[in-house]
Amino acid sequence: MAELRVGIDVSPLELTEAGTARYLRNLIAGLEGVDVRRYSLPGRSRVAKVYRDTAWYLGTLPRKAARDRVDVLHCPAHRGPLRSQVPLVLTVHDLAVLRHPETFNRWTRRYSRLFLPRVARAAERVITVSAFTGREAVELLGVDESKVRVVPHGVAPPFEPYGPAAGGDYVLAVGTLEPRKNLPRLLVAAEKAGVELKVVGTHGWGDVDVDSIGFVDDEELARLYRGASCLVYASLYEGFGLPVLEAMACGTPVVTSNTGALAEIGDGAAVLVDPLDVDSIAAGIREARGRRDELQEAGLARAGRFGWETAAAQTIEVYREAAG
Repeated sequence: MAELRVGIDVSPLELTEAGTARYLRNLIAGLEGVDVRRYSLPGRSRVAKVYRDTAWYLGTLPRKAARDRVDVLHCPAHRGPLRSQVPLVLTVHDLAVLRHPETFNRWTRRYSRLFLPRVARAAERVITVSAFTGREAVELLGVDESKVRVVPHGVAPPFEPYGPAAGGDYVLAVGTLEPRKNLPRLLVAAEKAGVELKVVGTHGWGDVDVDSIGFVDDEELARLYRGASCLVYASLYEGFGLPVLEAMACGTPVVTSNTGALAEIGDGAAVLVDPLDVDSIAAGIREARGRRDELQEAGLARAGRFGWETAAAQTIEVYREAAG
């Protein structure tokens, strides 16, 4: 079988250390037998972001891909061209910006409303990271269901049960500090459950007034997962929820939302709660702490079904479909 030449937009690595960046780094590392051409437009300023969202994605990027004669252009983070001579693959991680636009800044809301459906419909294939997000893509973006391919995230070391664990009695929340992560309710719920809440994550958009450890590397994050009595990830909306999988892989019980992709990923191995109800979250924390051994076993088994090698292999198959 001929070697695929794939152009991948790696600009998201310039902008975030969150789930999209983790997805991209692990995916590229697993693309065995693929000739990868990386494309990127650096810059974190507001001007740079607006330029990237418009001139780069709508013009410069597809021209570069055509010039380099790649077989497929993969845009892994919701931005992409409206027209491309090269077959386009788009990854959709979630559609929170369309379901909950009030939790995003004005530019992101406007861009996503005007361009994201058109980019998705222009793609030969749309990768979604959960079945839930696949259904959202069909409903909200108008994508033909036949184009959608579900390729879940994976998990890999250092997220494993054996290794150093942080000390103390605490529950852990992980994620960018932004409104949809529901952190103010988590703080109240942890207080009601009588336990300290530690928060890991960098500041995103919106006025979220909580104390956070900030960004930590993967080794330290795994140490914090192992030391926590449970992870509390009661987000208002997620397309996957990578911290749920990472915590399970570390042997940490999980409390997560009873809706959408989080219920799908938890799938019998997590305590599900109503993210809008502080008492429900507090009860979930108490339950998870009381069922630690049972949830640890179930979570490890669940996490074992997800791997980055599998995700990469499935993505290569999507590339081949798109390339024809």
